[in-house]
Amino acid sequence: MAETYEEYEESHHVTRKSVTTFKIEETSSSTTTKTITTPAKLYGKDVGAYDDIDVDELLAQLSPEEISMLAKEVDPDDSFLPPSQRTNYECDKAPTGPLDRKKLIEHINKQALETPDRPELEPFVPGVVRGKKWMPPPPAAKMQAAEEQIAIDLGDEYEQALTDATQEEIIDLAAILGFHSMMNQDQYHASLLNKGQPVGLGWDGITKSAIPKIFPAEAPNATDPEDTIQRIKSDDSKLVEVNLNNIKTISDEQFDKLFEALKSNTHLEVLSLTNVGLTDRTALMLATALEQNHALRVLNVETNFISPPVIVTLVKSLLTQMTIEEFRASNQRSQVFGNKIEMEITELVEKNTTLLRLGLHLEFNDARHRVAAHLQRNIDRIRKNLSQRLQFRFFQNMHRKQTTMIQ
Repeated sequence: MAETYEEYEESHHVTRKSVTTFKIEETSSSTTTKTITTPAKLYGKDVGAYDDIDVDELLAQLSPEEISMLAKEVDPDDSFLPPSQRTNYECDKAPTGPLDRKKLIEHINKQALETPDRPELEPFVPGVVRGKKWMPPPPAAKMQAAEEQIAIDLGDEYEQALTDATQEEIIDLAAILGFHSMMNQDQYHASLLNKGQPVGLGWDGITKSAIPKIFPAEAPNATDPEDTIQRIKSDDSKLVEVNLNNIKTISDEQFDKLFEALKSNTHLEVLSLTNVGLTDRTALMLATALEQNHALRVLNVETNFISPPVIVTLVKSLLTQMTIEEFRASNQRSQVFGNKIEMEITELVEKNTTLLRLGLHLEFNDARHRVAAHLQRNIDRIRKNLSQRLQFRFFQNMHRKQTTMIQ
């Protein structure tokens, strides 16, 4: 069963202004489907008609002025063009001379001082609001009804306590519960430090700005690296702690001498090398020295340029002598170690029975929890051993006293 397009339009009362192509399919005796498609056009022609056009030939027919106008019409978001070529702005003015920055700043300052201020329409008077004062709109009736329906039964005891509480006590309670939006900064810090609430500040009090305290600059490290190396090499019994922090003039040759002397030193207990420019090569020499030194207890190599694999080597070197109680190596060149490096460090720490404190930023929770649990076990073991030794000494002294009294 077929029908013409005119008959179909008359039977369905459909009016079309322009139709390019159409298709009529009869799916059943009562349902008719019509599909109408319109091809895309550009400047009155189909888009496919522009596929065979030679762009080079069209460009050759343009004049230099037309090419210049065409070059200005570019896409500002085209990442393939440099930023200087994505703008339509062009300055054809010839330069007037070399730039004198000092004279330019003087000219700008002179204009700023000589230009009069714009007169105010209404003069400023202290304490007087100029213009219309903003008033918050009243809340909706539904919100007021909802707030009235909220009621919390705290019990007679808590109701009496909150009723009789002063404003300062309620502010302290809000600070303890963490309700920061109920108070300003001065009230919150005063509650935490138990200093008493500032005078004249209620719930609507405004935090006043305070003049920052000026602290004197930290004095530079006056330690002589060369003299310190000689004392470590001679195994000076009075040299127990060495602090070379923030001395960036230490050369690689001095690091070589320092770590070589550290191998045979028997009195140095604390070595701090923070922000001294340690690299992987010098850190590997330090790891070799740690494998032979049995007197060092605290080592700090924070804020240097040590890579994660070399940090693993340093942690592994602590297992040789088992004397290091505190090791810190955070804030290095690579802030994130990765799961593989962190798991290696965790396994090495779990084998160390003398390490009590570890200064490393571990990102994964599993590594942090395992390291923290193992360090706590080491601390508990040392505390238990110390308690047993103290008990042994106590009973030994009591036994000596009893023996002396019997005699």
